Amino acid sequence: MRPLTGKWKVEIMWALAQRTHRFGELRRALPGITQHMLTVQLRELEADGLVKRTAYEEKPPRVEYEITEAAHGLRPVFEALIAWSKQYGPMSRN
Repeated sequence: MRPLTGKWKVEIMWALAQRTHRFGELRRALPGITQHMLTVQLRELEADGLVKRTAYEEKPPRVEYEITEAAHGLRPVFEALIAWSKQYGPMSRN
């Protein structure tokens, strides 16, 4: 579970499970995340083998992020979390 702990990691992984994203696209897909936090979280996910970063030798430079083959196994977990959140919505902290 450690590789997925962090305020934004699950959201990042869910977005990347949908499709490959460039950095700016990913940032727009996650309202509220700062550029610094997205960079840090992506580097950690890459170091843990869950995200693949591909840099293209172009001008301007293009970098794409996608989930790795190992991370594809987490997709059912994300789908279950989404289903749960749709069924129960925000729950009060009584």
